[in-house]
Amino acid sequence: MDERATGEFRMERAELTPLDIRYQEFRQGLRGYVVAEVREYLARVADLQTGLIEENERLRSRIRELEAELAKSREGEAELKRAVVAAERIAREIKAQAEREAELIRRETEAERQAALQELVEQMKRIKSDIEQVRNERDLFISQFKALLEGYLSSLDRFKR
Repeated sequence: MDERATGEFRMERAELTPLDIRYQEFRQGLRGYVVAEVREYLARVADLQTGLIEENERLRSRIRELEAELAKSREGEAELKRAVVAAERIAREIKAQAEREAELIRRETEAERQAALQELVEQMKRIKSDIEQVRNERDLFISQFKALLEGYLSSLDRFKR
């Protein structure tokens, strides 16, 4: 049987709608309430409950929006963390690569320095050899020239006599 028809009001109902309040029927006793006042009061309560239900729905909608924003923010944060981790990994890789390249350049430079040094040593040996050869040729020239001059002097001495 419908509650409104019997005039019973039961509070154990899980949900009380503004229409339930607006059209609630009460049994009348000997000295009952003024029906118009009761209706007016119930209308105000129904209007208030309607406003509360609408506000509750707006708040639930706002909660859903905020939860969606929060989920997006968390996704963005996770994405940012992944980007930071990737950037750190890339930075480590770049640093390691730069260190390897620096070591390679250092080794190449050292090898070039050693080669240049070896070339200078060889060049110095050639120059020393050339100097020694020139000295030998000079000494030979001097001794031959001296012998020639001595030969001329001895010829002059013989000619003078």
